[in-house]
Amino acid sequence: MRKNNDHSLTLAQRDHLAIWHPDTQMLTEPLPIPIVKGKGSLLIGEDGTEYIDGISSWWTNIHGHGHPYLAQKIFEQAQQLEHCIFAGLTHPPAVELAERLLQILPSAQSRIFFSDNGSTAVEVGLKMAIQYWFNQGIHKNKILAFRHGYHGDTFGSMSVSARSVFTMPFQQYLFEVDYIDIPVPDGIGGGVFNSPEKCRGDMPDNNYYEAIKEKISSGEYAAFIFEPLILGAGGMLMYPPAALERLIKICRENNLLIITDEVMTGFGRTGKRFAMEYLQVQPDIICLSKGLTGGTMALGVTSCVQKVYDAFLSEDKLKTFLHGHSFTANPIACSAALASLDLFMENTCMENIHRIVEQHAAFIKEIKDNPAIKNARQTGTIMAFEIITQQQDSYMNPLRYFLSEFFFRRHIVLRPLGNTIYLLPPYCTSNTELRTIYDAITFLLENVTRQSFYSEERHNKH
Repeated sequence: MRKNNDHSLTLAQRDHLAIWHPDTQMLTEPLPIPIVKGKGSLLIGEDGTEYIDGISSWWTNIHGHGHPYLAQKIFEQAQQLEHCIFAGLTHPPAVELAERLLQILPSAQSRIFFSDNGSTAVEVGLKMAIQYWFNQGIHKNKILAFRHGYHGDTFGSMSVSARSVFTMPFQQYLFEVDYIDIPVPDGIGGGVFNSPEKCRGDMPDNNYYEAIKEKISSGEYAAFIFEPLILGAGGMLMYPPAALERLIKICRENNLLIITDEVMTGFGRTGKRFAMEYLQVQPDIICLSKGLTGGTMALGVTSCVQKVYDAFLSEDKLKTFLHGHSFTANPIACSAALASLDLFMENTCMENIHRIVEQHAAFIKEIKDNPAIKNARQTGTIMAFEIITQQQDSYMNPLRYFLSEFFFRRHIVLRPLGNTIYLLPPYCTSNTELRTIYDAITFLLENVTRQSFYSEERHNKH
Protein backbone atom coordinates (compact mmCIF):
# COMPACT_ATOMS: atom_id res chain seq x y z
CA MET A 1 0.00 0.00 0.00
CA ARG A 2 1.40 3.37 -1.06
CA LYS A 3 1.81 5.66 1.96
CA ASN A 4 3.37 8.77 0.49
CA ASN A 5 1.38 11.60 -1.03
CA ASP A 6 2.28 10.94 -4.68
CA HIS A 7 1.12 13.92 -6.71
CA SER A 8 2.06 12.23 -9.96
CA LEU A 9 -1.18 10.30 -9.52
CA THR A 10 -4.59 11.72 -10.31
CA LEU A 11 -6.83 12.82 -7.46
CA ALA A 12 -9.07 9.82 -8.07
CA GLN A 13 -6.08 7.44 -7.90
CA ARG A 14 -4.84 9.03 -4.68
CA ASP A 15 -8.34 8.71 -3.26
CA HIS A 16 -8.40 5.02 -4.15
CA LEU A 17 -5.18 4.43 -2.21
CA ALA A 18 -6.25 6.25 0.94
CA ILE A 19 -10.04 6.43 1.34
CA TRP A 20 -12.84 3.99 2.16
CA HIS A 21 -16.09 5.36 0.72
CA PRO A 22 -19.57 4.87 2.21
CA ASP A 23 -21.98 2.29 0.77
CA THR A 24 -19.32 1.36 -1.78
CA GLN A 25 -17.83 -1.99 -2.76
CA MET A 26 -14.27 -0.75 -3.12
CA LEU A 27 -13.09 -3.81 -5.07
CA THR A 28 -15.45 -3.34 -8.02
CA GLU A 29 -16.55 0.30 -7.95
CA PRO A 30 -14.97 2.53 -10.62
CA LEU A 31 -12.72 5.36 -9.50
CA PRO A 32 -14.67 8.28 -8.02
CA ILE A 33 -15.19 11.46 -10.01
CA PRO A 34 -13.12 14.27 -8.45
CA ILE A 35 -15.26 17.32 -7.64
CA VAL A 36 -13.51 20.60 -6.86
CA LYS A 37 -16.34 23.12 -6.79
CA GLY A 38 -20.09 23.51 -6.51
CA LYS A 39 -22.33 26.23 -7.85
CA GLY A 40 -26.11 26.19 -7.64
CA SER A 41 -27.38 22.82 -8.78
CA LEU A 42 -24.01 21.96 -10.35
CA LEU A 43 -21.00 20.01 -9.13
CA ILE A 44 -17.85 20.86 -11.07
CA GLY A 45 -15.11 18.30 -11.68
CA GLU A 46 -11.37 18.95 -11.65
CA ASP A 47 -11.45 18.78 -15.47
CA GLY A 48 -14.16 21.46 -15.59
CA THR A 49 -17.03 19.10 -16.36
CA GLU A 50 -20.31 20.26 -14.85
CA TYR A 51 -22.66 17.68 -13.34
CA ILE A 52 -26.28 18.41 -12.45
CA ASP A 53 -26.83 17.26 -8.87
CA GLY A 54 -30.21 15.55 -9.21
CA ILE A 55 -30.26 14.22 -5.64
CA SER A 56 -29.00 17.24 -3.67
CA SER A 57 -25.90 15.28 -2.64
CA TRP A 58 -27.70 12.68 -0.56
CA TRP A 59 -30.77 14.90 -0.10
CA THR A 60 -29.01 17.68 1.83
CA ASN A 61 -28.32 20.71 -0.40
CA ILE A 62 -31.78 22.27 -0.54
CA HIS A 63 -30.41 25.66 -1.68
CA GLY A 64 -27.75 24.25 -3.98
CA HIS A 65 -23.98 24.43 -3.76
CA GLY A 66 -21.69 27.35 -3.03
CA HIS A 67 -24.43 29.69 -1.85
CA PRO A 68 -22.70 33.00 -0.98
CA TYR A 69 -25.05 33.85 1.89
CA LEU A 70 -24.45 30.51 3.61
CA ALA A 71 -20.70 30.84 3.08
CA GLN A 72 -20.65 34.37 4.50
CA LYS A 73 -22.54 33.43 7.66
CA ILE A 74 -20.28 30.43 8.25
CA PHE A 75 -17.22 32.65 7.77
CA GLU A 76 -18.53 35.28 10.19
CA GLN A 77 -19.25 32.73 12.89
CA ALA A 78 -15.88 30.99 12.45
CA GLN A 79 -14.20 34.28 13.29
CA GLN A 80 -16.36 34.75 16.38
CA LEU A 81 -16.63 31.32 18.06
CA GLU A 82 -15.82 28.02 16.36
CA HIS A 83 -16.87 25.67 19.18
CA CYS A 84 -17.46 25.34 22.91
CA ILE A 85 -18.66 22.56 25.15
CA PHE A 86 -22.46 22.56 25.34
CA ALA A 87 -22.79 21.06 28.83
CA GLY A 88 -23.00 24.00 31.22
CA LEU A 89 -22.39 26.57 28.45
CA THR A 90 -24.50 28.01 25.66
CA HIS A 91 -24.08 30.49 22.80
CA PRO A 92 -26.25 32.78 20.63
CA PRO A 93 -26.48 30.65 17.45
CA ALA A 94 -27.82 27.62 19.36
CA VAL A 95 -30.39 29.65 21.29
CA GLU A 96 -31.60 31.51 18.21
CA LEU A 97 -31.79 28.33 16.13
CA ALA A 98 -33.80 26.51 18.79
CA GLU A 99 -36.20 29.45 19.10
CA ARG A 100 -36.70 29.74 15.37
CA LEU A 101 -37.20 26.01 14.84
CA LEU A 102 -39.85 25.87 17.55
CA GLN A 103 -41.69 28.70 15.81
CA ILE A 104 -42.06 26.77 12.54
CA LEU A 105 -42.22 23.14 13.63
CA PRO A 106 -45.68 21.56 13.62
CA SER A 107 -47.52 20.74 16.84
CA ALA A 108 -46.64 21.81 20.36
CA GLN A 109 -42.93 21.10 20.15
CA SER A 110 -41.28 22.83 23.09
CA ARG A 111 -37.61 21.76 23.34
CA ILE A 112 -34.69 21.21 20.96
CA PHE A 113 -31.92 18.68 21.62
CA PHE A 114 -28.83 19.02 19.39
CA SER A 115 -26.81 16.18 17.88
CA ASP A 116 -24.62 15.56 14.84
CA ASN A 117 -26.59 13.98 11.98
CA GLY A 118 -29.76 12.14 11.01
CA SER A 119 -28.83 8.82 12.60
CA THR A 120 -28.01 10.45 15.93
CA ALA A 121 -31.16 12.58 15.79
CA VAL A 122 -33.09 9.29 15.59
CA GLU A 123 -30.98 7.73 18.37
CA VAL A 124 -31.88 10.68 20.58
CA GLY A 125 -35.57 10.35 19.74
CA LEU A 126 -35.61 6.66 20.57
CA LYS A 127 -33.73 7.15 23.84
CA MET A 128 -36.06 9.99 24.81
CA ALA A 129 -39.10 7.78 24.22
CA ILE A 130 -37.74 4.74 26.06
CA GLN A 131 -36.48 6.73 29.05
CA TYR A 132 -39.72 8.73 29.17
CA TRP A 133 -41.51 5.58 30.32
CA PHE A 134 -38.56 4.32 32.39
CA ASN A 135 -38.45 7.54 34.40
CA GLN A 136 -42.11 7.03 35.30
CA GLY A 137 -41.57 3.44 36.38
CA ILE A 138 -43.66 2.15 33.45
CA HIS A 139 -42.41 -0.96 31.67
CA LYS A 140 -42.74 -0.54 27.91
CA ASN A 141 -40.11 -2.40 25.90
CA LYS A 142 -41.41 -2.54 22.33
CA ILE A 143 -41.14 -0.20 19.33
CA LEU A 144 -43.46 -0.14 16.30
CA ALA A 145 -42.00 0.76 12.88
CA PHE A 146 -42.66 0.35 9.16
CA ARG A 147 -41.34 -2.79 7.50
CA HIS A 148 -39.37 -1.07 4.73
CA GLY A 149 -38.24 1.93 6.77
CA TYR A 150 -34.73 3.29 7.06
CA HIS A 151 -33.63 5.51 9.95
CA GLY A 152 -29.83 5.47 9.89
CA ASP A 153 -26.70 3.40 10.39
CA THR A 154 -26.05 3.58 14.14
CA PHE A 155 -27.25 0.63 16.20
CA GLY A 156 -30.45 2.15 17.54
CA SER A 157 -31.42 3.61 14.19
CA MET A 158 -30.57 0.30 12.49
CA SER A 159 -32.76 -1.52 15.00
CA VAL A 160 -35.86 0.43 13.98
CA SER A 161 -34.99 0.17 10.28
CA ALA A 162 -35.93 -2.72 8.03
CA ARG A 163 -33.84 -5.87 8.35
CA SER A 164 -32.02 -5.52 5.06
CA VAL A 165 -28.60 -5.49 3.40
CA PHE A 166 -27.79 -2.47 5.56
CA THR A 167 -28.29 -4.39 8.80
CA MET A 168 -27.51 -8.01 7.87
CA PRO A 169 -24.09 -8.39 9.59
CA PHE A 170 -25.37 -6.81 12.79
CA GLN A 171 -28.81 -8.34 13.25
CA GLN A 172 -27.95 -10.35 16.35
CA TYR A 173 -26.96 -7.10 18.09
CA LEU A 174 -30.13 -5.13 17.27
CA PHE A 175 -33.06 -4.87 19.62
CA GLU A 176 -36.38 -6.34 18.56
CA VAL A 177 -38.89 -4.19 16.74
CA ASP A 178 -42.40 -5.04 15.55
CA TYR A 179 -42.91 -4.10 11.92
CA ILE A 180 -46.09 -3.20 10.07
CA ASP A 181 -46.71 -2.49 6.39
CA ILE A 182 -47.13 1.09 5.29
CA PRO A 183 -50.84 1.98 5.10
CA VAL A 184 -51.64 1.25 1.46
CA PRO A 185 -53.60 -1.72 0.09
CA ASP A 186 -50.57 -3.62 -1.26
CA GLY A 187 -48.21 -2.68 1.56
CA ILE A 188 -45.68 -1.48 -1.03
CA GLY A 189 -46.55 2.14 -1.78
CA GLY A 190 -47.03 4.20 -4.87
CA GLY A 191 -49.23 6.75 -6.54
CA VAL A 192 -48.95 10.43 -7.29
CA PHE A 193 -49.28 12.57 -4.18
CA ASN A 194 -47.94 15.83 -5.54
CA SER A 195 -50.78 17.56 -3.67
CA PRO A 196 -51.16 15.37 -0.57
CA GLU A 197 -53.64 17.69 1.10
CA LYS A 198 -56.03 17.06 -1.82
CA CYS A 199 -55.34 13.35 -2.19
CA ARG A 200 -56.55 10.67 0.18
CA GLY A 201 -54.96 8.01 -1.98
CA ASP A 202 -55.80 4.33 -1.73
CA MET A 203 -56.48 3.44 1.89
CA PRO A 204 -55.96 -0.02 3.38
CA ASP A 205 -59.10 -1.83 4.54
CA ASN A 206 -60.25 -1.97 8.14
CA ASN A 207 -58.52 -5.31 8.70
CA TYR A 208 -55.18 -3.49 8.52
CA TYR A 209 -56.10 -1.10 11.32
CA GLU A 210 -57.85 -3.72 13.42
CA ALA A 211 -54.75 -5.93 13.32
CA ILE A 212 -52.60 -3.03 14.54
CA LYS A 213 -55.09 -2.21 17.30
CA GLU A 214 -54.88 -5.79 18.52
CA LYS A 215 -51.08 -5.82 18.29
CA ILE A 216 -50.49 -2.72 20.39
CA SER A 217 -53.34 -3.21 22.88
CA SER A 218 -50.99 -5.14 25.21
CA GLY A 219 -49.57 -1.87 26.54
CA GLU A 220 -45.98 -2.99 25.89
CA TYR A 221 -45.22 -0.47 23.15
CA ALA A 222 -43.20 2.64 23.99
CA ALA A 223 -43.34 4.40 20.62
CA PHE A 224 -44.19 4.31 16.93
CA ILE A 225 -41.44 5.69 14.66
CA PHE A 226 -41.92 6.39 10.95
CA GLU A 227 -40.86 8.40 7.92
CA PRO A 228 -43.93 10.50 7.07
CA LEU A 229 -45.51 10.04 3.61
CA ILE A 230 -42.41 8.56 1.99
CA LEU A 231 -39.89 5.88 2.96
CA GLY A 232 -36.58 7.06 1.48
CA ALA A 233 -33.77 4.52 1.30
CA GLY A 234 -36.33 1.70 1.51
CA GLY A 235 -37.25 2.49 -2.10
CA MET A 236 -39.03 5.87 -2.11
CA LEU A 237 -42.27 4.14 -1.07
CA MET A 238 -45.15 6.60 -0.79
CA TYR A 239 -48.42 6.55 1.09
CA PRO A 240 -51.22 9.09 1.72
CA PRO A 241 -51.44 11.35 4.78
CA ALA A 242 -55.01 10.34 5.64
CA ALA A 243 -53.90 6.73 6.14
CA LEU A 244 -51.00 7.81 8.36
CA GLU A 245 -53.29 10.08 10.36
CA ARG A 246 -55.64 7.20 11.20
CA LEU A 247 -52.69 5.03 12.19
CA ILE A 248 -51.28 7.71 14.51
CA LYS A 249 -54.67 8.15 16.17
CA ILE A 250 -54.79 4.42 16.93
CA CYS A 251 -51.27 4.53 18.38
CA ARG A 252 -52.09 7.55 20.50
CA GLU A 253 -55.26 5.91 21.81
CA ASN A 254 -53.03 3.05 22.98
CA ASN A 255 -50.56 5.38 24.69
CA LEU A 256 -47.60 5.14 22.28
CA LEU A 257 -45.30 8.10 21.83
CA ILE A 258 -45.19 9.27 18.21
CA ILE A 259 -41.72 9.79 16.68
CA THR A 260 -41.57 11.24 13.18
CA ASP A 261 -38.32 10.96 11.25
CA GLU A 262 -38.30 14.07 9.04
CA VAL A 263 -34.58 13.83 8.33
CA MET A 264 -35.31 13.59 4.60
CA THR A 265 -38.84 15.03 4.33
CA GLY A 266 -38.20 18.15 6.40
CA PHE A 267 -37.61 21.62 4.95
CA GLY A 268 -39.89 21.53 1.95
CA ARG A 269 -39.30 18.18 0.31
CA THR A 270 -42.96 17.16 0.33
CA GLY A 271 -44.27 20.54 -0.81
CA LYS A 272 -44.86 21.93 2.69
CA ARG A 273 -42.27 22.96 5.27
CA PHE A 274 -42.66 19.59 6.99
CA ALA A 275 -44.50 16.45 5.91
CA MET A 276 -46.47 16.39 9.17
CA GLU A 277 -48.17 19.63 8.17
CA TYR A 278 -50.43 17.50 5.96
CA LEU A 279 -51.90 15.88 9.09
CA GLN A 280 -54.19 17.11 11.86
CA VAL A 281 -52.58 14.84 14.46
CA GLN A 282 -49.01 15.67 15.40
CA PRO A 283 -45.97 13.87 16.86
CA ASP A 284 -44.41 13.92 20.30
CA ILE A 285 -40.86 13.81 18.92
CA ILE A 286 -39.44 15.07 15.60
CA CYS A 287 -36.01 14.14 14.17
CA LEU A 288 -34.32 16.55 11.72
CA SER A 289 -31.03 16.82 9.82
CA LYS A 290 -30.01 16.90 6.10
CA GLY A 291 -31.64 20.13 4.84
CA LEU A 292 -31.31 21.71 8.28
CA THR A 293 -28.02 23.42 7.36
CA GLY A 294 -28.74 23.63 3.64
CA GLY A 295 -26.27 20.79 3.13
CA THR A 296 -23.27 22.79 4.30
CA MET A 297 -22.40 21.06 7.58
CA ALA A 298 -23.38 18.08 9.72
CA LEU A 299 -26.02 18.88 12.34
CA GLY A 300 -28.99 17.04 13.80
CA VAL A 301 -31.78 18.11 16.11
CA THR A 302 -34.53 16.25 17.94
CA SER A 303 -37.50 18.22 19.21
CA CYS A 304 -40.07 17.08 21.75
CA VAL A 305 -43.30 18.19 23.38
CA GLN A 306 -43.37 19.46 26.93
CA LYS A 307 -44.61 16.23 28.52
CA VAL A 308 -41.56 14.34 27.25
CA TYR A 309 -39.19 17.00 28.59
CA ASP A 310 -41.00 17.10 31.94
CA ALA A 311 -40.47 13.37 32.48
CA PHE A 312 -36.73 14.04 32.85
CA LEU A 313 -37.06 16.82 35.45
CA SER A 314 -36.28 15.34 38.84
CA GLU A 315 -34.15 15.62 41.96
CA ASP A 316 -33.10 12.07 41.08
CA LYS A 317 -29.98 12.53 38.93
CA LEU A 318 -30.51 9.08 37.39
CA LYS A 319 -33.50 10.53 35.52
CA THR A 320 -31.19 12.89 33.64
CA PHE A 321 -31.01 12.42 29.87
CA LEU A 322 -27.39 11.26 29.79
CA HIS A 323 -26.71 11.69 26.10
CA GLY A 324 -24.26 14.05 24.40
CA HIS A 325 -21.79 14.58 21.57
CA SER A 326 -18.48 16.42 21.52
CA PHE A 327 -19.75 18.74 18.80
CA THR A 328 -23.27 19.18 20.18
CA ALA A 329 -24.72 22.51 18.96
CA ASN A 330 -21.52 23.48 17.19
CA PRO A 331 -21.78 27.28 16.71
CA ILE A 332 -20.65 27.22 13.08
CA ALA A 333 -23.15 24.50 12.21
CA CYS A 334 -25.90 26.37 14.06
CA SER A 335 -25.04 29.53 12.12
CA ALA A 336 -25.23 27.58 8.87
CA ALA A 337 -28.67 26.33 9.90
CA LEU A 338 -29.81 29.85 10.74
CA ALA A 339 -28.66 31.10 7.35
CA SER A 340 -30.39 28.18 5.65
CA LEU A 341 -33.59 29.02 7.53
CA ASP A 342 -33.33 32.62 6.30
CA LEU A 343 -33.27 31.36 2.71
CA PHE A 344 -35.91 28.71 3.34
CA MET A 345 -38.40 31.21 4.72
CA GLU A 346 -38.14 33.50 1.69
CA ASN A 347 -41.13 33.44 -0.67
CA THR A 348 -38.87 32.58 -3.59
CA CYS A 349 -37.89 29.29 -1.94
CA MET A 350 -41.46 28.02 -1.69
CA GLU A 351 -42.12 29.30 -5.21
CA ASN A 352 -39.23 27.18 -6.46
CA ILE A 353 -40.51 24.18 -4.52
CA HIS A 354 -43.93 24.53 -6.17
CA ARG A 355 -42.28 24.98 -9.58
CA ILE A 356 -40.35 21.72 -9.20
CA VAL A 357 -43.50 19.95 -8.01
CA GLU A 358 -45.27 21.06 -11.19
CA GLN A 359 -42.36 20.09 -13.44
CA HIS A 360 -42.16 16.61 -11.90
CA ALA A 361 -45.92 16.12 -12.25
CA ALA A 362 -45.78 17.02 -15.92
CA PHE A 363 -42.87 14.65 -16.55
CA ILE A 364 -44.61 11.76 -14.79
CA LYS A 365 -47.50 12.20 -17.24
CA GLU A 366 -44.97 11.87 -20.07
CA ILE A 367 -43.51 8.58 -18.89
CA LYS A 368 -46.20 6.85 -16.79
CA ASP A 369 -47.34 4.58 -19.63
CA ASN A 370 -43.83 3.63 -20.77
CA PRO A 371 -43.60 -0.20 -20.81
CA ALA A 372 -40.06 -0.14 -19.40
CA ILE A 373 -41.18 1.26 -16.03
CA LYS A 374 -43.74 0.80 -13.29
CA ASN A 375 -45.16 2.74 -10.37
CA ALA A 376 -44.24 6.28 -11.42
CA ARG A 377 -44.97 8.35 -8.33
CA GLN A 378 -44.40 11.70 -6.67
CA THR A 379 -44.57 13.37 -3.29
CA GLY A 380 -43.73 17.07 -3.54
CA THR A 381 -40.26 17.59 -5.03
CA ILE A 382 -39.53 13.84 -4.89
CA MET A 383 -40.38 11.65 -7.86
CA ALA A 384 -39.53 8.00 -8.43
CA PHE A 385 -40.23 4.93 -10.55
CA GLU A 386 -38.87 1.41 -11.07
CA ILE A 387 -37.19 0.10 -14.20
CA ILE A 388 -38.76 -3.30 -14.86
CA THR A 389 -36.18 -6.11 -14.63
CA GLN A 390 -36.22 -9.88 -14.19
CA GLN A 391 -34.69 -9.47 -10.73
CA GLN A 392 -36.47 -8.39 -7.55
CA ASP A 393 -37.00 -4.69 -6.93
CA SER A 394 -34.36 -3.97 -4.31
CA TYR A 395 -31.32 -1.91 -3.40
CA MET A 396 -29.08 -4.75 -4.59
CA ASN A 397 -30.66 -5.02 -8.03
CA PRO A 398 -27.61 -5.10 -10.36
CA LEU A 399 -29.16 -2.51 -12.67
CA ARG A 400 -28.05 0.15 -10.16
CA TYR A 401 -24.46 0.08 -11.42
CA PHE A 402 -25.49 0.46 -15.04
CA LEU A 403 -27.88 3.30 -14.20
CA SER A 404 -25.33 5.24 -12.15
CA GLU A 405 -22.81 5.01 -14.96
CA PHE A 406 -25.41 5.94 -17.57
CA PHE A 407 -26.24 9.21 -15.82
CA PHE A 408 -22.63 10.07 -14.94
CA ARG A 409 -21.76 9.84 -18.62
CA ARG A 410 -24.48 12.40 -19.28
CA HIS A 411 -23.11 14.68 -16.57
CA ILE A 412 -25.93 14.00 -14.13
CA VAL A 413 -25.48 12.83 -10.53
CA LEU A 414 -28.16 10.33 -9.55
CA ARG A 415 -27.75 7.40 -7.19
CA PRO A 416 -30.50 4.88 -7.99
CA LEU A 417 -31.78 2.61 -5.24
CA GLY A 418 -31.24 -0.61 -7.15
CA ASN A 419 -33.62 -0.39 -10.10
CA THR A 420 -35.48 2.57 -8.55
CA ILE A 421 -34.66 5.90 -10.16
CA TYR A 422 -35.58 8.95 -8.14
CA LEU A 423 -35.09 12.71 -8.35
CA LEU A 424 -34.69 14.98 -5.34
CA PRO A 425 -33.09 18.15 -6.70
CA PRO A 426 -31.95 21.37 -5.00
CA TYR A 427 -34.68 24.00 -5.08
CA CYS A 428 -32.53 26.27 -7.25
CA THR A 429 -32.50 23.71 -10.08
CA SER A 430 -33.76 25.47 -13.19
CA ASN A 431 -36.43 24.14 -15.53
CA THR A 432 -33.73 23.78 -18.19
CA GLU A 433 -31.62 21.63 -15.87
CA LEU A 434 -34.64 19.56 -14.92
CA ARG A 435 -35.38 19.09 -18.62
CA THR A 436 -31.83 17.85 -19.17
CA ILE A 437 -32.41 15.18 -16.52
CA TYR A 438 -35.86 14.31 -17.89
CA ASP A 439 -34.47 13.98 -21.43
CA ALA A 440 -31.72 11.64 -20.20
CA ILE A 441 -34.36 9.50 -18.50
CA THR A 442 -36.50 9.51 -21.64
CA PHE A 443 -33.53 8.39 -23.74
CA LEU A 444 -32.84 5.64 -21.21
CA LEU A 445 -36.42 4.39 -21.34
CA GLU A 446 -36.46 4.39 -25.12
CA ASN A 447 -33.38 2.17 -25.22
CA VAL A 448 -33.40 0.25 -21.96
CA THR A 449 -34.73 -2.99 -23.45
CA ARG A 450 -31.94 -3.18 -26.05
CA GLN A 451 -29.20 -5.55 -24.93
CA SER A 452 -26.69 -3.78 -27.19
CA PHE A 453 -27.46 -0.52 -25.39
CA TYR A 454 -26.47 -2.07 -22.07
CA SER A 455 -23.24 -3.39 -23.53
CA GLU A 456 -22.31 -0.08 -25.12
CA GLU A 457 -22.89 1.81 -21.88
CA ARG A 458 -21.01 -0.73 -19.82
CA HIS A 459 -17.89 -0.55 -21.91
CA ASN A 460 -17.75 3.24 -22.18
CA LYS A 461 -16.94 4.16 -18.61
CA HIS A 462 -17.07 7.82 -17.55
